[in-house]
Amino acid sequence: MTINGAGSTWSQNAIDSWRRNVAQFGMTVNYAGTGSSDGRNQFRAGTVDWAASDIPYGIKDGNNLDQPPTQAHPFAYMPVTAGGTTFMYNLRIGNQRVTNLRLSGTNIAKIFTGGIRMWNDPAIADDNPGLRLPAIRIVPVVRSEGSGSTAQFTQWMVATQRSLWNAYCAAAGRSPCTQTSVYPIVPGRGMVAQAGDLGVAGYVAQPQAVGAIGYVQYSYAIQAKFPVAKMLNNGGYYTEPTAGHVAVSLLKARINNNKNDPDVYLTQDLSQVYVNTDPRTYPLSGYSYMVLPVSLNNPMTTAKGETLADFGKYALCQGQTQVNALGYSALPINLVEAGFEQLRKIPGAKVGNIAIRSCNNPTFSTDGTNTLARTDPMPPDCDKKGPVQCATGTAGAKDQQTPVNNGSGGPGGGGPGTGNTGGPSAGPIGSTPDPGSNPVAQQGACDPDTQDCGQAGSGNTGDFNVAGQPVSAEPGVGGGFRVALMVLAGVLLLALGLGPPLIAQAGARSRRRRSGDFTPGGQA
Repeated sequence: MTINGAGSTWSQNAIDSWRRNVAQFGMTVNYAGTGSSDGRNQFRAGTVDWAASDIPYGIKDGNNLDQPPTQAHPFAYMPVTAGGTTFMYNLRIGNQRVTNLRLSGTNIAKIFTGGIRMWNDPAIADDNPGLRLPAIRIVPVVRSEGSGSTAQFTQWMVATQRSLWNAYCAAAGRSPCTQTSVYPIVPGRGMVAQAGDLGVAGYVAQPQAVGAIGYVQYSYAIQAKFPVAKMLNNGGYYTEPTAGHVAVSLLKARINNNKNDPDVYLTQDLSQVYVNTDPRTYPLSGYSYMVLPVSLNNPMTTAKGETLADFGKYALCQGQTQVNALGYSALPINLVEAGFEQLRKIPGAKVGNIAIRSCNNPTFSTDGTNTLARTDPMPPDCDKKGPVQCATGTAGAKDQQTPVNNGSGGPGGGGPGTGNTGGPSAGPIGSTPDPGSNPVAQQGACDPDTQDCGQAGSGNTGDFNVAGQPVSAEPGVGGGFRVALMVLAGVLLLALGLGPPLIAQAGARSRRRRSGDFTPGGQA
């Protein structure tokens, strides 16, 4: 039996993997990654059998309330994927790819509200003491359609960066200023909008898009072999959303356990995740839901219900053993158990009594604790906010290190490149080069206003596509060389002044010699 679903691109990499795997059992599961908002709308309209969404129904977006489905399409939520929303970027220092960028929450919010426009901004330099970032424009890449990723990101800004978000909302003409599924674009802020996580990741990954940064689910950066920014948490460490870090973070998620209200049962409150002081926390961690039908109203049938429940069982059990490698984090046992209860509500479901512990989920333990969270290691010392920075890469660029200058050549973390004071990262740490002072290493870039990506050398070389590293000489360096040049210039000027008369005089003597006017010994 074929079942059709639509919605979240944040969850799509996991869902697509599961769909391929269950085909061997005779299941045909179709899924269109059209964005969480569209998935919820299609389920409400009865055009799909199930949906996936990063946020629930009932969220107020400005003055608009996303109403839950009417009784024509009653539903239940089932948590299905956990992970992190990350900031994938494309950045170089000269010819050296940057793979170890660090950003505070405030700087992330400023980048995506237009408060920080250049990569060499002093605030970003403060996050990255081991790097001297180039004087090129930042190109923020946001989602163009209704997106759960956008809703999660803007909810985080509402909760932790309210003044910045409120000011941006006002500039965009939005009132009241709430979380939103559709990112508002303010003209002149240099933003680019793309459809889906895949569209955002694809734009950032272009060779011409040096300077771009966009928000995507972690798995997309891994697939693209691109790095993500390590985000500063309330424990004072810069982290990325590894499976363990997400598991630790979601220990602070508040799960609504009110079974009497299907509109909110099993939904998440992430406010305590944002401010978790555990050094391993990744602040933008969360999970997404499958929206399941609980009636036989069109388009549901018992045959479809049986297939959908079987697919859900696979996702909750065997599927969770695969997600860590994809860039997600396996669900904890309490959500898996609650998910099985939700599956039993689907008409036609034959869930049975599932032995949860036979699922081999990496979070499960005999004592009921979350093994993945308990065994998650602490971040290295070089990821702590301070004068030292790790050289190791992140996400899809973990095997690529970026040379860092940590001052005395002390611990830089992560191996080669530590303490490097030459090459692309040479120069005073934290200095702010003039954006127009770098004539080297220009390359094609994507115009944030036209969204056109030209090839290198195509003439698309505005002030945002200079990817070289400006170098400033210390006062007095090279002074002897300048003196020598001045002396040489003076000699050349003297030669230019005296040369023509001397040459003319020599020519006249030569002519007199040939005509006999000149006698030997110089006597006339």
